[in-house]
Amino acid sequence: MPPSRPFTLRCATMTPTLEQQLENLPQGVRQTLTEHGFEPARLLALARRLRGEVQHSNIVEGQVTACEPEDIGKLPPAGSEEASKLEAIGLEALRNGQCAMVVMAGGMATRMGGVVKALVEALPGQRFLDLRLNEATALERRCGRRVPLWLMTSHATDEAIREALGTRQDPQYLETFQQQLSVRLTPQGQLFLDDAGQPSVHSPGHGDLPDALKSSGLLEPFVQAGGRMITVANIDNLGASMDPLIVGYHLEHGKPATCEVVDKVGSDRGGVPVRVSGKAQVLEEFRIPKSFDPATVRVFSTNTFHLDARQLLELDMPWTYFTVEKKVDGRPAVQFERLIGELTSRLDTQYLHLPREGADSRFLPVKDYEELEKRQGEITLVARDRGMCA
Repeated sequence: MPPSRPFTLRCATMTPTLEQQLENLPQGVRQTLTEHGFEPARLLALARRLRGEVQHSNIVEGQVTACEPEDIGKLPPAGSEEASKLEAIGLEALRNGQCAMVVMAGGMATRMGGVVKALVEALPGQRFLDLRLNEATALERRCGRRVPLWLMTSHATDEAIREALGTRQDPQYLETFQQQLSVRLTPQGQLFLDDAGQPSVHSPGHGDLPDALKSSGLLEPFVQAGGRMITVANIDNLGASMDPLIVGYHLEHGKPATCEVVDKVGSDRGGVPVRVSGKAQVLEEFRIPKSFDPATVRVFSTNTFHLDARQLLELDMPWTYFTVEKKVDGRPAVQFERLIGELTSRLDTQYLHLPREGADSRFLPVKDYEELEKRQGEITLVARDRGMCA
């Protein structure tokens, strides 16, 4: 949004309510929020937590126990008859146009010095976006047709990514769609204003993906044309490619969701597969009650999911918005986020234990420049193996 003069509330009260503040947002801010699916009523309801009017905890309700052995599967050995069977099933689905890849490239572009991560050089001369596009080209060569690649962007990343794509954008095979947008609050439940006196906007987390994808108009035609599955991965995790073997595994096990997990190493923390009141579900550690030790689970989610396309289109679930504390301009602020892993609370999920080392690695996250430098060798190995670079 273009710079504007400091926001001042036009009302008679000395201490305006949040509802009054939202009603009097600057026109440009209001328009941008509306275009990105902002729902004032939802924020007003969530703000009641901060004022102590409703009780809320990020801790999940229900008894948390360890997964059963059957909850976590593995791929058959390479070269085995079963592996060949699954790979053939996956290739057939890809050749029949039944698969699409969704890459999450949204957020607020703050982790890497304000640079949109998709446009950071993952390898010399090759940005994350370039490698994803090269991957799509390699997959096309392998299966004989283009596989849709859709990028979930945000208010902070969409323009730069669309400019980088240029004329390569295609309404069916290569397109962006934007996640939602909201505003931060003070810990007391008032509108948070930054040092320039402006409302502080933020993206409400990758849990926006199902709603944003449905609203984009991309998913419904895909399903109507026979689309069966959607693979979802982070832009920075180049290990999470579209693999025919994994496609075949997902389609064969019969559950609407497959969540990739890898071994924990050292002090790794993240979403872990557990059972909540008997149902397999991914839980971030901040949601786990003290009665269960997440360290006893030696795998965790890579945030890569394979989803039944029709069930994703028809999904109607009450998302949880989690209270997240931030520092903005050196001051405490609160934002409400949802996480895509919560899909597993609604969709029956099979967990797939995959490698995180070598050319077969499915987990190469890059959160900052230091991690990017450390992973150069691994990224090069995987990128070459999967046709992303020479």
